[in-house]
Amino acid sequence: MKMTNNDILKKLRVALMLRDDQIVEILELVDFRITKSELGAFFRAEDHENYMECGDQVLRNFLNALVLHLRGTKENPKNPSDVLNKNKTEVKTQQGNYDEEKSRGDQSPSKSPIAKKPFKKQTSNRATPKIQVVEKVRFKNGKNKKS
Repeated sequence: MKMTNNDILKKLRVALMLRDDQIVEILELVDFRITKSELGAFFRAEDHENYMECGDQVLRNFLNALVLHLRGTKENPKNPSDVLNKNKTEVKTQQGNYDEEKSRGDQSPSKSPIAKKPFKKQTSNRATPKIQVVEKVRFKNGKNKKS
């Protein structure tokens, strides 16, 4: 099976842990404008109605922009490993207190020794009668019916 441009773009996004907004910013480094929704169409399944084939121009511009993003320019060089480490810390802070063990896809998370507390339904001590908000209305539409 042949790898498509969409597959390459997906694998780069996962490997570099990039979000859609970060990819849009990276593409703007080479003056290539694309929206998040257009980008999302590249990452959809091939049988999805909004799937869009990633063209050679998009992938070429992304790769050129990625080189600029990671290495920097001649005037302002960057260390690629520093950029990747910075991106990893951003991803971890975005996830908040999300447990790394839960995010592993290859193994199920181990059972923690802490037992869950059973759910207790909160009961109110005060007994308030149910107040009827809407009055019962008898509609008299049409002919009088004899009952």
